[in-house]
Amino acid sequence: MGATDRMLCFALYSASRKTIRTYREFLDPWNLTYPQYLVLYVLWNQGPQTVRKLGEEMELDSGTLSPLVKRLEQAGYISRHRTPEDERVVNIRLTEAGEQLREPLSRIPRDVAAAMGVTDDATASGLIRSLRQIGHQGPASTSHTPTRKD
Repeated sequence: MGATDRMLCFALYSASRKTIRTYREFLDPWNLTYPQYLVLYVLWNQGPQTVRKLGEEMELDSGTLSPLVKRLEQAGYISRHRTPEDERVVNIRLTEAGEQLREPLSRIPRDVAAAMGVTDDATASGLIRSLRQIGHQGPASTSHTPTRKD
């Protein structure tokens, strides 16, 4: 057994890297990154969004989200419009080209799961539940933080 085999953090890190690498293989033909795909996925499933609401859904700050949105707009998949009532609020919606990607990309989550060996819905649901629980825990308690010994 290797030194990292019992480390939860390494298992999560390794699974994350494999997931993103697998998504990259499926998304490369469309010149999309995984985060760009996630923006499209949210818009396909929830409709037009404000940048703020999209950032909350994706757990991304505006500094990370803005370049993604800009590249998707340049590719012709989304459009951005400021609301007349408040110019600070930017709405994002799919263009026809972005909507047309929905069907060819709809199988990607299932294909990625299969490529990673997750072939049944019960297993996938259990993994999602466990990972969401880990991801939504509060900040680590400082009382458990190891102290440095000089």
